[in-house]
Amino acid sequence: MKVRRWIYAAFAVAISALAALIAWDAMQRRDAGAIPDMNDARRIAAGKRVYDAHCAACHGANLEGQPDWRTRRADGRLPAPPHDDSGHTWHHPFEVLFAITKYGLVPPHAPAGYASDMPGFGDRLGDEEIWAVLAYIRSRWSERIRATHDELQRQAAAQRPR
Repeated sequence: MKVRRWIYAAFAVAISALAALIAWDAMQRRDAGAIPDMNDARRIAAGKRVYDAHCAACHGANLEGQPDWRTRRADGRLPAPPHDDSGHTWHHPFEVLFAITKYGLVPPHAPAGYASDMPGFGDRLGDEEIWAVLAYIRSRWSERIRATHDELQRQAAAQRPR
């Protein structure tokens, strides 16, 4: 009898976790909305202003990141990575970058309890400001990296449920 209760409890926890993950995913998709024109000059200029005010202190004025960004510090956290071609920002679709910027490094984009200095900016920046920062960052990538990211973005869009 105790085994059956344990199985029911485990099943209930698994269903609850799945429901939470589905709700989180839906929330991110709703919040991100449609991806705006990331080549719009006004959006890019606005993004530079927002980047300079909120991102450059950690990620560098030239998107260069903090020194030795791949090596954990004594506190176990990684330094801020670069957002230029040398970093890994362009390895992620815009929806993921939007969610990380808005909510921070939390599940599903980082393990639960992941220690990071990257805060969520959803309480300080509106969605359009977040998109503007991403447009600015994208504008600084080389043509080759933009083309690679555009292909990644097309693949991500094709995999999205309709």
